[in-house]
Amino acid sequence: MKSLTQLFSLKKEDSPLKNFDENEEDREQIRITYYQSGFAASVKATGKPIVLKACLQNLYMSFEDQCRKQKQEQDRLKQPYREEQEKNRTELKKSEAAIGIYEKKEQDLNDNIDQIKNEIIEVKRNPDKYGIEDGKGLKAQFYIGLFLLLPITLYVLVFYISASYSAFFKEFANDSLTAAIFDADALNNSFKASWLEGVLVVTIPFVFMGLGYVIHMVQKGKGLKNIFRMIALFVTTFLFDALLAYQIEKKIYEFNKTTDSAPYNLNIALGEAEFWMIIFAGFVVYIIWGLVFDFVMKEFENIDKIRAFIRGKKENLLDLEKLKTDYINKANDFKGQIVTINGKISELQLKIDGFVFPVKEYLHYHHQYKEGWFQAINTEIALPHKEKVELLEGCEDLSEEHLGRLNLVDPDFQHLVYFKN
Repeated sequence: MKSLTQLFSLKKEDSPLKNFDENEEDREQIRITYYQSGFAASVKATGKPIVLKACLQNLYMSFEDQCRKQKQEQDRLKQPYREEQEKNRTELKKSEAAIGIYEKKEQDLNDNIDQIKNEIIEVKRNPDKYGIEDGKGLKAQFYIGLFLLLPITLYVLVFYISASYSAFFKEFANDSLTAAIFDADALNNSFKASWLEGVLVVTIPFVFMGLGYVIHMVQKGKGLKNIFRMIALFVTTFLFDALLAYQIEKKIYEFNKTTDSAPYNLNIALGEAEFWMIIFAGFVVYIIWGLVFDFVMKEFENIDKIRAFIRGKKENLLDLEKLKTDYINKANDFKGQIVTINGKISELQLKIDGFVFPVKEYLHYHHQYKEGWFQAINTEIALPHKEKVELLEGCEDLSEEHLGRLNLVDPDFQHLVYFKN
């Protein structure tokens, strides 16, 4: 009887891994050799499943050993991992460079933040250093201007309420200029007549004040364009006053005219002293109101420039802090990417240091060997049909069990990587 060792071994000359070249002709020869090796081993072992188990294990170990020894083939199989590793190293350098950039930006922001904080402290001690006047002396000028502005504003309200009522709605009972300009009952009479009439009379003064505010804002700008705008606003105001004066003077003229009086026209209006008195009582005072208003607004803006300076710097600090937080978050994101990339590089290095087992190729040769084994059972071993079928089924089950232990049953991967211990 043959020894158990002989039953569980393949003949040396039947080894299918004698040559393992890339050449297609050699691969075909290897495939045939696997088939022949399986056929010969099956005949020798009379198709016993237990011998097939040992042969398949021996076949796998021999194939694995050959894979480990074939440096050129391993280099070819590992090339994708090396390329992926190089890509990851490139990404690693980019991430490190990005971290350096954001850390430099963060440092620059820290310098700016420290400088602004020092300016906030220093401006209180030495405002002249930043071109800021001490606001204490300006407060008196502001309050004096405000004290003058209030009664002038009251005068403008009274004048334009009365003048607009006289020009648009009043029926004259005498030729008194004072009664035409300053009608004590103008507000009451306008609301008694109609609430719309009252609203119109009340809001007309605010139209003039609005023009004054617009003039104040326009003169902040520079250039010829702003000068023309201011001239246009002053001309508009003057024309409005002139129309009011013309209408009031017309009503006075109509009240006093006789059958011999000429029709009222612009020449007559320009020749009447009352016409110019109405204009100067309104327009000149309005100009004075505008100048005082402009002065008060400017003094209000200058009353505490230190506080405005500090407020502006604090707003800058908030913006810089937000930007700094953004830079820190981006740098942290890249640091996280570096950790991930280093992990990938280490994992790829383990694959490169290990060896790649060509699963598809092994399965191809495995099935060739099994085919030779089964063919020998069918053609060379004399057994009853039923026993032969049972023998084939037993060998098939054992083959599937062998692949199952190796996790190679219907694999969805072409290569299996064994890491270096």
